[in-house]
Amino acid sequence: MFPRAVLAACVAIVLQAAQSYKPVIVVHGLFDSPGDLLTLQTFINESHPGTNVTIIDLFDRTQSLKSLWSQVEGFKQAIYPIMQNAANGVHMICYSQGGLICRGILSTMPDHNVHTLISLSSPLLGQYGDTDYLKWLFPKCVKSNLYHFCYTQIGQCFSICNYWNDPHHHDMYLNFSNYLALLNNERTNPNATEWKQNFLRLKRLVLIGGPDDGVITPWQSSHFGFYNENETVVEMRKQLVYLKDTFGLKTLDTRGAITTFKIHNVHHTEWHSDRTVFDKCIVKWLT
Repeated sequence: MFPRAVLAACVAIVLQAAQSYKPVIVVHGLFDSPGDLLTLQTFINESHPGTNVTIIDLFDRTQSLKSLWSQVEGFKQAIYPIMQNAANGVHMICYSQGGLICRGILSTMPDHNVHTLISLSSPLLGQYGDTDYLKWLFPKCVKSNLYHFCYTQIGQCFSICNYWNDPHHHDMYLNFSNYLALLNNERTNPNATEWKQNFLRLKRLVLIGGPDDGVITPWQSSHFGFYNENETVVEMRKQLVYLKDTFGLKTLDTRGAITTFKIHNVHHTEWHSDRTVFDKCIVKWLT
């Protein structure tokens, strides 16, 4: 048996390490629930024992189709008490649609203390693709026609329409998108300056995605790239929202605060349960 003094010292070391880890808040994606991200929680607990990991249990399954602004408000209410109890700040891991929700939280919460936002295969500049999700939601519709529904007041009541970004109908996107276009400050927004300042409270932005995702279209949206009118992908640093620094992306990049990972052979539903992705792209940021 170990002497009591040695055992007590070991316990003290473990407790001290646990206290040094910032709480981690996880926000799920479209049609998911907290149970889908338990493997990620296990990875965190194994690598950083004692870390307070909270997978927010809101807007699960079909409830995730509700408008993103309503989800932002709900998640903010659940997350704020965790932030208040974290003197050294928190980390957020936001998967798929959850990445856009987390952007909304950061932009509209003036006193957030998020140190690192890890965006895990999120359509950060929008979505435009005939994926299985789209075929399930709109079985008689293809991507070229969805703007007829999404760019209406009724369409904007559904989360996927809040970030539907049709490159062939950019003017309609600007006029009707009441979430992504506002969040990007691509049109007149009285809160633009405040939202930018709030977003820039972030210390580190980690962007994870890859070409074999199969859902996020184009996959480069997970790195703030997107299609132009010819459906040619324009990378982040050539996007107008970056060049004009409309919401703080260029400022973060200038600070050296943005890290991107391009990972092959990972399907969209596997990002949060792939050990290689966790070890290579996530664990180092969770201290």
